[in-house]
Amino acid sequence: MSLPQPVSDLTAHLGFWLRIVSNHVSQAFAAKLAAREVTVAEWSLMRVLYGREPMAPSRLAEEMGLTRGAITRLADRLIAKSLILREASAADGRAQTLALTDRGSALVPHLAALADRNDAEFFDDLSLAERETLERLLKSLAQRSHMSATPIA
Repeated sequence: MSLPQPVSDLTAHLGFWLRIVSNHVSQAFAAKLAAREVTVAEWSLMRVLYGREPMAPSRLAEEMGLTRGAITRLADRLIAKSLILREASAADGRAQTLALTDRGSALVPHLAALADRNDAEFFDDLSLAERETLERLLKSLAQRSHMSATPIA
């Protein structure tokens, strides 16, 4: 009879600590956005469109690392909220583009300020060097593992 393998403690995993921080940061931001009746996914799409020419849904899907179906569902929700609009492409009337409405464009800077405030709440206790190190390490891990999809949840 062989002895059982030792089982590592849950808190011995970096992923555990990363998930704790990520969940708290993400949930706090989602709550801030919910007060403005916008989800994280909707905010992400709006931020990609902000300051840019109308864009084909397929291009948005590619840039955000999402499926076209996911973009369509997000667009439908944002259209219903009058934050984006869907129009025929000026270059090809058969194709459609998505763009922020004036209301959507006016809202993006306020939502960006919420994102900035959320980051400050969680990371301002770190020194500048610690923040830069954390950012460098996270970006390096994401790049090495080819993680490029925009987080929407």
